[in-house]
Amino acid sequence: VQLQASGGGLVHTGGSLRLSCATSRRTSSNNVMGWFRQAPGKEREFVASISWNGGSPTYADSVKGRFTISRDRSTNTMYLQMDSLKPEDTAVYYCAVGRSSSAGAQSASYAYWGQGTLVTVSS
Repeated sequence: VQLQASGGGLVHTGGSLRLSCATSRRTSSNNVMGWFRQAPGKEREFVASISWNGGSPTYADSVKGRFTISRDRSTNTMYLQMDSLKPEDTAVYYCAVGRSSSAGAQSASYAYWGQGTLVTVSS
């Protein structure tokens, strides 16, 4: 499975961005998909995940109420709508496919990773 993340960029505080993650084949469609991020000098952290049918969205407390995860099974694409962005959201964002239909917030539960897209939020 190959993943291609896109949509990152530079925005001001309070701005919005929409990240996309295209997957190469349908076999990922029954597994959880997720977004993680890694800020400079920090470890990779969980952002959000979504189940195979687009249900059960789960968010890190730091983004809850500001970010929305979704997926389109017909196009094998996952999205992350990011609103009310803050400077602390600055990071490289990675999309990933879980090892199963019940992968959670641990990065070890994800088998396939995209190359990352940089999000920079200026103050």
